[in-house]
Amino acid sequence: MTDFTRRQTLALGGTALAGSLAGLTLPVAGQGAPIKIGFSMALTGGLAGGGRAALLAYQIWAEETNQKGGLLGRKVELVYYDDQSNPATVPGIYTKLLDVDKVDLVISGYATVPTAAAMPVVIQRGKLFMSLFALAANDQFRYDRYFQIQPNGPEAKYEFSKGFFELAGALEPKPRSVALVGADAEFSILALEGARENAKKAGYRIVYDRTYPPATVDFTPIVRSIKAANPALLFIASYPPDSAGMIRTIHEVGFGAKMVGGGMIGLQFAALKQQLGPMLENVVAYDLYVPEPTMTFPGIEQFLVKYRERAAPAGVDPLGLYIPPFAYAEMQILGEAVKAVGSLDDKALADYIRKTKFTTIVGDIGFGDRGEWAEPRILTIQYRGIQGNDLDQFKQPGKQVILHPAKYKSGDLKVPFEPIKR
Repeated sequence: MTDFTRRQTLALGGTALAGSLAGLTLPVAGQGAPIKIGFSMALTGGLAGGGRAALLAYQIWAEETNQKGGLLGRKVELVYYDDQSNPATVPGIYTKLLDVDKVDLVISGYATVPTAAAMPVVIQRGKLFMSLFALAANDQFRYDRYFQIQPNGPEAKYEFSKGFFELAGALEPKPRSVALVGADAEFSILALEGARENAKKAGYRIVYDRTYPPATVDFTPIVRSIKAANPALLFIASYPPDSAGMIRTIHEVGFGAKMVGGGMIGLQFAALKQQLGPMLENVVAYDLYVPEPTMTFPGIEQFLVKYRERAAPAGVDPLGLYIPPFAYAEMQILGEAVKAVGSLDDKALADYIRKTKFTTIVGDIGFGDRGEWAEPRILTIQYRGIQGNDLDQFKQPGKQVILHPAKYKSGDLKVPFEPIKR
């Protein structure tokens, strides 16, 4: 085991503290000072599962880049600190990265709140800023050197429910009523706002529309109230703990409907797929990438093989279908821009990224308003034929069928959703 691998494993396992994580030096590639890419990352705390998986993807890209000679004839060095999933740590981290570590480029950590916390420092310094899974983080700032890698498009809050309601509208007979429920927290509130508008435009009668405290653990009263309202559709906007809680309670209470699911964060992760297993059957949910034959982008399978070989020792998501491919694609874009521009000038890099369509392992990406994807690509998928709790089944096509958008469709909607009979 090399020294690099030992340090990488410690960092990914969350055992290395913030101060010890900086200055990860990769194998020498080319001459001159290394190109330093700095960022904060959630290696401990509530966002650590996604943060550690993203870090592994960044490291794979850096290793491959250095093996090919680096960028501009110089090796790439990743300099990062644990933000502990706490946005209060983030401004200080980026100040240190720029003033003490003298990094050449900065990227965001994982998720919306840490990204937003870094924005004032980044904007003040005029730095290019690529972000990873940050929902509407640039709506307030409208910074022209910001680019976001999640495929939300410029109207993200509508995209998370667009496919759900378009699919429902094509059913015969058309459903007439919908229940909307989600956590009283940032993502859920935005997703419910979009779902409410989409439902009204489509002419659905909203028979239940409530949020619950983020710390809720008992969902029985909520699901019983929804069942009493007798909706034809149930749209849920939730975070991982409540996604699991809602799915389990739906089966326990015996709630059925034409369609159940929606904007449920967490179902994309291996841990919840394994925990819920057959309870996912016929749930309709959003996703970003699934291994269907309509999404065989160049390099994606090779990346997943490499990622999965290292995921178990690193203690990160063993499937790697959600965050890691997009983290790797983010670095593909950054690397291509540096090569094309021939320098590390932030303005020149931003100008190039803004006007260019990039071919990545998650497909072609072009950026539009506020640095979001010019063309949104939120998938609406349906879980099918889930047997037991074996994770390997989710590596196969046909288990997460793409229903929407039409360009990536791999199957038709199956209704109704029925709870497991007990």
